[in-house]
Amino acid sequence: MAKSQHLQTSIDSEAVGKSPTHLDPTDWAAFRQDAHAMLDDVISHIASVRENPLWRPQPEENRAHFRQPLPEAPRELGDVLSDVRDHIMPYATGNLHPRFMGWVHGGGTPVGMVAEMVAAGLNMNCGGRDHVGIDVEKQVARWMSEALGYDADAAGGLFVTGSSMANFLAVTIAKTKAIGVESRASGLRAADHQLVAYTSAEAHGCIAQAMQLSGIGSSNLRLVAVDADGRMMMSHLKMMIERDRAEGFLPFLVVGTAGTVNTGAIDPLNEIADIAAAENLWFHVDGAIGALAVLSQELRPRFAGIERSQSIALDFHKWGQVPYDAGFLLVRDQADQKQTFAQPAAYLQRSTRGLAAGDTWPCDLGPDLSRGFRALKTWMTLSTHGTQKIGAAIANSCAVARYLEARIAAHPLFELKAPVALNIVCFAITGRNSAYTREIVLDLHEEGVAAPSWTTIDGELAIRCALVNHRTTEADMDIFIDALVRAVQRRPE
Repeated sequence: MAKSQHLQTSIDSEAVGKSPTHLDPTDWAAFRQDAHAMLDDVISHIASVRENPLWRPQPEENRAHFRQPLPEAPRELGDVLSDVRDHIMPYATGNLHPRFMGWVHGGGTPVGMVAEMVAAGLNMNCGGRDHVGIDVEKQVARWMSEALGYDADAAGGLFVTGSSMANFLAVTIAKTKAIGVESRASGLRAADHQLVAYTSAEAHGCIAQAMQLSGIGSSNLRLVAVDADGRMMMSHLKMMIERDRAEGFLPFLVVGTAGTVNTGAIDPLNEIADIAAAENLWFHVDGAIGALAVLSQELRPRFAGIERSQSIALDFHKWGQVPYDAGFLLVRDQADQKQTFAQPAAYLQRSTRGLAAGDTWPCDLGPDLSRGFRALKTWMTLSTHGTQKIGAAIANSCAVARYLEARIAAHPLFELKAPVALNIVCFAITGRNSAYTREIVLDLHEEGVAAPSWTTIDGELAIRCALVNHRTTEADMDIFIDALVRAVQRRPE
């Protein structure tokens, strides 16, 4: 038989379709009709997002719908999809809406939705083996290396759930680099001294959690003071490292933040890189909020120094507008990543040909063996829109934030609480206390017109608006301000 000739086996498809254990549709025509109708409904949901409330609370009867016992008998797909339309779609998070501003959530795109459908249909496990899903993920890693200034031939990239996981992996890699690969077996006993790390007092809480999960402990994470703009102070960082060395600790890691969660402040990355190099520390950047801003030529200079880091965590599901979830870790030297996570096992043996071919699989670069095809929705989003358009959308978010900042500054009812570094605006209602402010924010949520959140700035509660959605415009900010003023007027002090 010629090598190009495919082996074919004749199977009675009708008989298979009638098998009680066969989970494919028995009527493909009916399935297509139901699936097409659902696809149309989801597309319409996205297209008409402005016409519907941003969020609506679930009535008790809707919650009760999801307390039913485990289903034993099958149901028609059309009936299940009716449940989706009636009981799920009306009560989503609301982050597709242009006035969803309380948390740093991307708005997604129809392209990403199509990619999710394709990925689910192919149902590839991207933990390893020789198939195209691995090459798509490698392509995204090369693209991010190019965008962030790494050597694409040496760097490694890995899709994860989000930057919380990416930051944890980075801490683990830095720990292994500091005390040796033998620590994978012996644990922290491989260290002669207690490991300590450094990050901004404004850093995301997942950095402390990463220290906990890695076994080092969050009490060994030093929180460096910030300046009036919310940026890590280099004089304090130097002083803390010097003191720790004098007291017998082993500094091993410094984490800079490219867009703090409270205010969007960007740490002085170049200066951190200088200190990390001088002190032989792993320099990691938590870029969950801001790293993708390097795609904007206007914003890129603000992130100077990010290219000098050893690793970067970022989220495509934020400013990249990729559907959830699509976190990513980029490591300057893939060898460091592989040394930390590669786990030889009989069932993961490699070959020079066949489906088991390949030297480095994604499961060698992180803890997950079973992994979905997250790369496809990111690859399709970048391929369809291009970095110029995505970068322009990111820059526009910052421009809309400046517009909101100006509206707040000009209004006697409000006062700004922090500088606007990127896309996050924090402000207070003049003369109102924390309890009142919370109630106003919740009023807006329940009205369904806008969804800010709140945070604490210098010990005081502030309303926080994070502008991430590519659909958000200055007109949306006008609608938000008008709704906020009405909410204050309706609610007595």
